[in-house]
Formats: sequence, C-alpha cells, structure tokens
Amino acid sequence: MTKIADYISKNARQNVVEAIKRANDNSEYHALLSLTEERALERADAVDRGEITGRLAGVPFVVKDNFLAFGAPTTAASRMLEGFKAPLQATAVEKLEAEGAICIGKANLDAFAHGGSTENSAFGPTLNAYDKTKVAGGSSGGSAVVTALDIVPFALGSDTGGSIRQPASFNGVVGVKPTYGTVSRYGVVAMASSTDTIGVFTTDAYDAELIMDIMAGKDDKDMTTLPDFFKPTAAKSGLKIGLITETMTDDVDLEVQQATLAYVERLKSAGHTVTEVTLPIVQYALAMYYIIVPAEVSSNLARYDGIRYGHRAEGVANLAELYGKSRDEGFVTENKRRIMIGSYVLSSGFFDAYYLQAQKARTLLVNEFNKLFADYDVLIGPTTPTPAFGLGENTADPIKMYLADIMTVPASLAGLPAISVPAGKSAAGLPIGVQLVGQRRSDAMLLALAQSVEEA
Repeated sequence: MTKIADYISKNARQNVVEAIKRANDNSEYHALLSLTEERALERADAVDRGEITGRLAGVPFVVKDNFLAFGAPTTAASRMLEGFKAPLQATAVEKLEAEGAICIGKANLDAFAHGGSTENSAFGPTLNAYDKTKVAGGSSGGSAVVTALDIVPFALGSDTGGSIRQPASFNGVVGVKPTYGTVSRYGVVAMASSTDTIGVFTTDAYDAELIMDIMAGKDDKDMTTLPDFFKPTAAKSGLKIGLITETMTDDVDLEVQQATLAYVERLKSAGHTVTEVTLPIVQYALAMYYIIVPAEVSSNLARYDGIRYGHRAEGVANLAELYGKSRDEGFVTENKRRIMIGSYVLSSGFFDAYYLQAQKARTLLVNEFNKLFADYDVLIGPTTPTPAFGLGENTADPIKMYLADIMTVPASLAGLPAISVPAGKSAAGLPIGVQLVGQRRSDAMLLALAQSVEEA
C-alpha cells in the first residue's frame, strides 16, 4: 500500500498528474464525481516553487462531495445541489491545504449521506474496490474506494452512524470516526447534527494519526468543536480490552466472527488482556438511531425549498407546488423516506412517544458505555455483520439495509471514537474489518493500538 511519506519526497506536480491518471484509469468504479485538476495543478506548481510548504506538501487527497471545496461543484451526490459552487471551504479542507495537501477531486456518496452502500447517489453507485459486483458501502463509499485503489493516500469522509467505518471495512482500509467534536463540521453539508463527525480513510493507522492531528482542534465557526486534545502517542502496553458478545452472535457471518477472533489473538500476543463483555442495550441502538437521526435530517433538509438555493422546479402554478415539486425532483427516495420518518416522530402526539423516548434511551446507552469503560480501556467487535453485499441486494428492503449499520451506530450515538481496521478477508476475497471503540478523547490511543498491531 502507498503511504503519505512516499509522496512527500516526490515532485508535487508529478504526484498530482499521476493521481489524476489513476483516477481516470479507474473511472469504472465511479468513485469520483468530479476532478479539481486545474486548481490541483496550480497548487502543485506552487509547492514545487516553495511557495506552499507543510507536513503534507504535495500530497494529493480526495474529499467526500458533501465537503465544500474549491475547484469543482459540491453536490452531496444530489440533484438538489447539482452544479452548486462552494463560496467557501470546509475547515477540515482548509487545515489540510494549510499543510500543503492538494485536493484532486470530490468522491461519490449516498445523496446527502443517507445510506450504507453508495447506491443512493443521484449519479449512480460506486463499485467495491475488490469486487465490482459488490457495494462500496456508505455513505462515504467513494472516499473508501479511492483510498483502497491507491488513487490517493488518504480521503476525507463524514460518519454519522458508520459512514466511514462500514465502507472502510468493505474495502480493506483504515477508517476513523473521531470523538464527536474533534474535527470541525463547518463547511460540510449537515445530515444529523448530534452525531455527524469528520474523519479519514488511509491505508494504515500511522497516516490516519497524521491527518487527524492536522484536522483536530477548536473552530470558532463550529461551537460543537472541542479544544485540541488530539496528541499522537505511543502504544500502551497491557490494555484491558472487552469483546462485546452482542456483536458475535449467530446473526453475524461466521467468517466475520473468525476474522474478529483472529485479531483478538493478535492483541493477546501483543500483551493485552481480552475478555468478553456484555452491552445488552446495543440491541436497541438501531431503533434509537432511526428515530433520532431522521428527526434531525428532516430539520436539516427543510432549507432546500427551491427558493433560496438548490434545485428549482419549473412549470409550477403556486408556491406550494414550487416547494413540493422542487423537493420531489431534488431528493432521492431515501432522502424522502428519512424526511417522512423524521417529520412523523417530531409531530404533535408522537414527539413524546418516539423522539423523547429515543433520547432517554440514548442516555442509558451512554451510561452503559461509561460503566464498561470504568473497567476496560478499549472495546472490540466486528465493524459489520457481513462482508460487502451485492449491488442491488438490499435496495428493495430498507430495513435490511439499515441493519448493515447495527455494529457502528452505538458509538455514534454515544459520541465515542471508533476506528475500523482491516482484519482479514473472506473465502471470496472480500475484506473484513474489526472496530475498536474507546472512551471519549481516547482517539490517539486507539490509533496507537492499531499501529502496534500493524507493526507486529
């Protein structure tokens, strides 16, 4: 696998030209919606002239297309924002560019990040890096695939309930969902504001640590950001690690269980203690998530009305028809489904019965995690219940599609850091990932642990 260090020693223009060529050569995967070639080459020449310097000088990268970035439209893979030119850049992108990194393109995703397969993109699905008949995962499927194909050494994604970790698992790369508030969400199209996080895909944990160190920190433009606590650290010895038994049931693919147990043995060989733990409330996490998140989705998408910005329908007779037709044409089916669920659980007569109860249950989930972390440093389990599933396999069954997030949503609801790391492959050659979950602000420790396993 290519690492960031390999790029820093090379000519920046050469890095960009080669990355764009790899992107074009792999266009059949449909991982990218657009390229920022002109701007990328301009920045590369500035790096080569010594006008731009930094820890990532001349290193190409890709951003998920819900990040505002210059050089190409920001569409969130939706007809609603087709052709939208960003008036500013996301803070995460600005921080990376300040260190000399060069964005070469915008990655495909499920429209407005609603989905777990990147099949909900208004511009067509992304194909799995290992098997073109399988899904890339989602919603950050494009970012995972460009990293897995070595088009770029790293790519940015957003993770609301598993949108980085699940595609990372499906494509055999490292995917980081940090503690909620670690990285500014300013300049990223909102999905669900209480669980949205900004993270990264890399080929190894060392590179992930570097990118997170650059992106982390307080941002006055995002009041949910935390003071900069992320400090790269050496791997700790003798950690107490809990294997969550609820993630290792008969409902989980046998090969996934075997890969997880094999990774557990590697942890034990490194001197860590791994014992089984129970977290019964996780069985309700998916129900909580698909009440709370659609509620926030319905609120965040209310701004797309065909008037202020975004798609505007033609041939309408009145204001109500303008609203309805613009939203009908601009949103894909999954967007509409989540808006309707969210509006329902927030409506008069159902708010107390559904939304309020889900928030109370979320508090119980946080408390149960806290109890486990009183005795354990890290929790582990599979990232997903199966390897990547087939294209079109779950599109007709939304519930089955939602179940693909069953392992990842608990950490999102609790605001905990969680990373997916490669753990092996299935007999069919499909990647399998395991998920490491830590206490709030233990992000650097998790990455150090993953690095130590990689080195071993």
